[in-house]
Order: sequence, then structure tokens, then C-alpha cells
Amino acid sequence: MTDAYNFLAAWQLFPEKGTYEYGSRPKSGIYRIGFSNSQKAIQVSMNWVTLEDHAFASEFTVVPDGEIHALPDPETAEKARAYFPDSTHFIIEFFRGDRVVLEVNHEITPQGYLKIVQRRTVDNGEVATNSEYYHKQLSVLPYSASVSGAVIRPNEEGLIRHHALKAMEEQTNMQLTQIRQQIELLAIQAKEIQQRKELSMIIYDARLSFSPVIGQTYYLYQKEDGSHLVSMVSPKEWGQKIPFKAFVAAVKLLADHTWQEV
Repeated sequence: MTDAYNFLAAWQLFPEKGTYEYGSRPKSGIYRIGFSNSQKAIQVSMNWVTLEDHAFASEFTVVPDGEIHALPDPETAEKARAYFPDSTHFIIEFFRGDRVVLEVNHEITPQGYLKIVQRRTVDNGEVATNSEYYHKQLSVLPYSASVSGAVIRPNEEGLIRHHALKAMEEQTNMQLTQIRQQIELLAIQAKEIQQRKELSMIIYDARLSFSPVIGQTYYLYQKEDGSHLVSMVSPKEWGQKIPFKAFVAAVKLLADHTWQEV
């Protein structure tokens, strides 16, 4: 398992360096490779954010002994084989039946980057290829940072630092997620206020022959000349045909004197 240590790290995506023949180009991504002593297995987890700000995550565990092993979740593939041809390459093959449906080739480049080439075989037999480049995140893991670096096995102090770094990263990511959710909520609220403002401008410019009551529902119509009118009569109460060009919306006066569409 000595060859694995060059790959064990948290890797951050270079979005602009990748090429994608299938799927969409991500805006950001983290690729983590770890090792489980108890299982003698490689643990891989991936997190991506798309250009549309949709987040995706995936993870799996493989035993890098070159043998084919069944996967617990056969949705993507039924079996997998993982092996290290040398100290700079780590290959995982995913099978459905006896056919390789996905090959993931990990390579440590001379610059110390992680290059991942995914070759996916689609139903018609054609192969689509994605290539991605990652650099190591700031880390205190006691592993070599490049191919030429010495292979150092983790000691107790390094593991303590690693666990502390992992806990810090999880906490800061959680806080950033909370802030992002708050920003998204504020953006939604701002959009709703802007919509109420625009509707209120139309209503206050419309014909209004009565004093509206807060919380009461009224009905906004557009007249033939393009102007608007607010009425207490609903479209159903007019019968089969309303005496205006169009019914616009049912509206309600709020306490801040803005109008909201019901």
C-alpha cells in the first residue's frame, strides 16, 4: 500500500483546466482520497457545485488489490476493481456484468497535481471522456506533496493534526452553508418586496373609488385604454363576461401599505 500515500489528500478542482464530453462543467469541487486501516481499502468522496449552484456528492470504497469486488450499491455499477500500476497511477474500473462501464485513471503529474481521466462507456458502445485537474488543499497531512517527495507514513501527531483540520473544515463549511442559505433567503425576500412594490405602483396609479381596508381582498382589472381599476367585485360576480379588457389579479393591502397578489 506504499503507492497509495502519494494520493491520500483532499484535492481541490481547477475548474478551468478540465475538459468534459459528458455531464456539465462544475464551478468547484473537492476530491478526497483516504485509507481505512480496518478495511484495508481506499475511500473516495467527491463534492461538486455546478455553474447553476447545484451541489452533488458521491462516495465509495474500493480494495486496491486488483481483484473484482461487488459494490454495495449497484445503481451505477455492480462490481469494481482497483489497483496501483505504479506510484503515480491509481486506476479504478467499474463493471456492469462483464463490461467496464467506467474507468477512472488517477495520475500524479510531475507538478504534483492530481489528474483524473474518466472514460465512460454508454449503451451504444461509444466512449466519452472527462479530464480534470486538482491541486492539494492546504493540509498538514504527513504525505509527500509530489512524486519526487519522500513517502512518509502518518504518525500520531500527524493524525491529531489531520483530525483537527478535518473538524475545522467541517465546521467552517457548515457555517458557510448557513450563511449562503441566509443570503438566498434574503434574496428571495428582496424579490418578493420588489414584486409588491411594482404591483403597488400599478394599484396606486389605478382608479380607486373607495378607501381600501388592510387585509381585505380586492380585484385589479385592466381597462380597454390600458389603465387599471381596483374593484371590490370579483370576476365570478360579474357573471359570464367582465366589463373590462382583462382581470389582472386578486390583491390584498398589507399593513405597510404595499399590495400583495393573493
